[in-house]
Amino acid sequence: MVVVEDRFVRQRDLVPREKLRTLSASVIGVGAIGRQVALQLATLGVGQLQLVDFDVVELSNVTTQGYASGYIGRSKVEVTADDIRRLDPNLEVVFIADRYRPRLEVTDVLFCCVDSISVRSVIWRSSGSNSQFWADGRMRGESLRVLTAVDDVTREQYSQSLFEPAQAQTGDCTNGGTYYAATIAAGLMVTQLVRWLRGEPVVGDQMVNLLAGEWSMSI
Repeated sequence: MVVVEDRFVRQRDLVPREKLRTLSASVIGVGAIGRQVALQLATLGVGQLQLVDFDVVELSNVTTQGYASGYIGRSKVEVTADDIRRLDPNLEVVFIADRYRPRLEVTDVLFCCVDSISVRSVIWRSSGSNSQFWADGRMRGESLRVLTAVDDVTREQYSQSLFEPAQAQTGDCTNGGTYYAATIAAGLMVTQLVRWLRGEPVVGDQMVNLLAGEWSMSI
């Protein structure tokens, strides 16, 4: 049997290891999508993670967000941080068991995983619009939307999405969702980070309807 000493050996030709190792990322909201984003970033090897959420684990979160039943009643950021440390104790994880507040210091790489347009707007105005990398995941049922902003064009495109008429992806994601849909949305968000780190163009806006088998995107 060949013993693998480097856990990153199978992804080293796909993702820029050195950039990931020194990267700090903030995940605001660790519900259905945000928890998956945090875990995927940890498996990739992002050096430092900041998790922000005020909520605790409820019974329905076992099904839709992948939390273990033994976590019920505990802080979502605390148990997600514990899971990340078990995955790789060398990663630095800090968590804030509170709502996002504009005075909060976050990193230049931001994943917005909250469930209302109004909260997204607050985060965008106070922190996101000046970030180097911004990804926003929205989900309702089997409809997903992932928006990424890294330059003037995609930032303007994102800003416009905060004022659009209500649509499926902009509602309260707690109304209905599945673990598999959240995992797909998180994967699309993390993919954009990797593209950005490789110096490739990001996809500014992706919409996926799993039920209808439809996928549309715009740069």
